[in-house]
Amino acid sequence: MKKIISIVLFSALGGALTLGAYKLFLEKPQIVIEKAVTPEAATIQTGYANLASTIENTNFTTAVDKALNTVVHVKNTSLKTIRDPFTEFFYGYGSGMKQFQQIGTGSGVIISSDGYIITNNHVVKGATSLEVTLNNKKVYKAKLIGTDSTNDIALLKIDAEDLPYIIFGDSDNIKVGEWVLAVGNPYNLTSTVTAGIVSAKGRDLDGNNSIDSFIQTDAAVNPGNSGGALVNVRGELVGINTAISSRTGSFIGYSFAVPSNIAKKVVEDLMEFGNVQKAILGVKGGELNDKVSENLGIDFTEGFYISEVTKNSGADKAGLQKDDIIIKMNDVRVSTFADLTGFLRTKRPNDVVTVTYIRDGEEKSTDVTLIKNEITAITALGFELKNMTRKELKKLKIDNGVKITAISNEELSYYGVKEGYVITAINNKKVYTVDDVNELVSSKNDGDVLYIEMLNLKGEKERYIFR
Repeated sequence: MKKIISIVLFSALGGALTLGAYKLFLEKPQIVIEKAVTPEAATIQTGYANLASTIENTNFTTAVDKALNTVVHVKNTSLKTIRDPFTEFFYGYGSGMKQFQQIGTGSGVIISSDGYIITNNHVVKGATSLEVTLNNKKVYKAKLIGTDSTNDIALLKIDAEDLPYIIFGDSDNIKVGEWVLAVGNPYNLTSTVTAGIVSAKGRDLDGNNSIDSFIQTDAAVNPGNSGGALVNVRGELVGINTAISSRTGSFIGYSFAVPSNIAKKVVEDLMEFGNVQKAILGVKGGELNDKVSENLGIDFTEGFYISEVTKNSGADKAGLQKDDIIIKMNDVRVSTFADLTGFLRTKRPNDVVTVTYIRDGEEKSTDVTLIKNEITAITALGFELKNMTRKELKKLKIDNGVKITAISNEELSYYGVKEGYVITAINNKKVYTVDDVNELVSSKNDGDVLYIEMLNLKGEKERYIFR
């Protein structure tokens, strides 16, 4: 017994000596800065109390209650054809053609009690049949009302009544840093809600002055979320979740949504007109940054710089000029090209907007009547197009078509395509406006072929294949 007690005492003494040596020779002393207590300390304490209260009151249940039952699961069934060259080698051309069903899934949002549903165009693209499952597990066949590949929006309709539906919010008014929720069906996990903040607005994913004008968030969005709702804390729809930035195919930090103001305008156009009404300001130019401003010799590094005003356009009639810098449209700030195009995509021809601009260092404003898009450059094909007047169509004895006014692709010239040729159809679909051509070309997938019918200068039909 004494031996055991001795061992314990020696062990305790050894431990104490070791700890003392560590404290004395190895451990760095903690630096403590003493401050006198001042009345400001009370202010700091109040700040922590407010922060704790804010965190405690961050409750999304109201928004979820409003949004959850309005988000649906969308199932896209399409038929794909593949060719088996081995079978064709033995049994002849065409014998190796086989069809199989391909299933795609996504999300959608109910926007009316009678069954109108908004989703992404890429969710329903190529569908031979569409099926919608509500949050209460009821399943409906869906009809495709219309699509807009430019904004990646599609409108569906199911035969139902008294459905819960979401209210559109004003996406122009959301702020960077504001809480938002993403509601959808990622990986076929129904009724999934994630939270994040608005990370940026007017985001151009390509970084090349494209027409993108996305809301960027850090709410987790994965495959299957496409077409689902991005809502604010009041449960209002502020965006349609569309894309993610990822190297793996899964969410790694950022997601992107089509602003609700654009989505709302698109579905209203599809309901009323059957197509999307596109308006333009009538200016050409680009967004400013430090390098561009330095080259132009101006002090402003944000805004849209006008390099050319289209003759007889709304901008021309309102007095806008070359070298003007647009900084605001109505009450929406314009810092980038995406800000400008995003705003214009919420408007229709003949809408009147107030443009605030800088001229010679002085801020001015003017009202501009937007016009219909009459001219467009199809960069992917290498030519510029112009809408045709009724008189021009009548002279050629045709009902539809758009005229080629400029060619930038030398290969086209080599094959004999000239200015003045008229495009009448693409993939057997008649084209009436430059917007029709834009729509058909932008919806082309990699590997797809475009069959373009044209009238030459003699009025004869020619057909060209673009890959």
